[in-house]
Amino acid sequence: MSEELRKGILVGCGNPLLDISATVDDNFLQKYDLKPNDAILAAEKHMPLYKELVEKYNAEFIAGGSVQNSLRVCQWMLQKPNTAVFFGCIGHDSYGDILDERARSNGVDVHYQRTNDAPTGTCGVLITGTHRSLCANLAAANHFTIDHLLTPEKQKLVDNAEYFYISGFFLTVSPPSIQHIAQHSHKHNRTFLMNLSAPFLSQFFSEPLMAALPYVDILFGNELEAEAFAAAQGWDDKEMKEIGKKMLALPKQNSNRPRIVVLTQGHLPVLLIQEHSIEEFPVERLEPNEIVDTNGAGDAFVGGFLAQYIQKKPLSVCIRSGIWAARQIIQRSGCTFDGLPYFKE
Repeated sequence: MSEELRKGILVGCGNPLLDISATVDDNFLQKYDLKPNDAILAAEKHMPLYKELVEKYNAEFIAGGSVQNSLRVCQWMLQKPNTAVFFGCIGHDSYGDILDERARSNGVDVHYQRTNDAPTGTCGVLITGTHRSLCANLAAANHFTIDHLLTPEKQKLVDNAEYFYISGFFLTVSPPSIQHIAQHSHKHNRTFLMNLSAPFLSQFFSEPLMAALPYVDILFGNELEAEAFAAAQGWDDKEMKEIGKKMLALPKQNSNRPRIVVLTQGHLPVLLIQEHSIEEFPVERLEPNEIVDTNGAGDAFVGGFLAQYIQKKPLSVCIRSGIWAARQIIQRSGCTFDGLPYFKE
């Protein structure tokens, strides 16, 4: 473990959600008008879904939310508690207490804003075979405000951090908070990492996304998210390497730190796209019977990546660590882990 790895070196902002995870059939997806491999925000028609999962489908409760998942995996890989700080909003309720306890037990230093105006957010994780459909009811997570970051205590945590990670999902909640973190990172020459997170964000939240992008030093996405981003930009490209190169070329505030783009493609190689090179990192395929649940695979990839990156390891090690972490997570139900990590550089 490198000496630089001090408490609070990594800060994440996102939507803390309690995952309600269950295996369902295609009829359940059709009933709620959901696709097998997708991530959406819940509409009114989806609200009965959560109760039904708990009452009829033997659902599990797991601490969730994309950024929180990544930080939990990062902490597991590091085995050094409180390296990562997390900001997000929850309700004053038992689900919020469960989230707080689960996240802290995984080593994340959570600093939740609490609201009386909504219950703690939940995410239906609907597993059909090797597919997972996510339906998030943000509820309290939607109530995060920049005021929480601006209190002296929280600003001290932001000042202390060297790395900042935000998911695209947070674009729907608090663009001012994203801008605050992005501009702070730029001003102090820190590293700002962001994830495209879901196809709908590039389509419907393009304005806050494009406002944040000039500050992004490392951009993560999968093939569906990259295609949606390209379409939203009016690019004709469908080829991942070409899309990645165009992402690199978008305006960037800190020209001394060239942007890096990391695109995952399921079982196909992970692409590391830099200014003068494109590298492919193979993904060792799991047998179908080894895949339990792909929920959290992308979050785990980022968590594994971050665990090495904040130790200033080479990017090749960061990506192999991400692949390793994702591989562990999809062999379990939910974004969960057990025992000591055995990743070897």
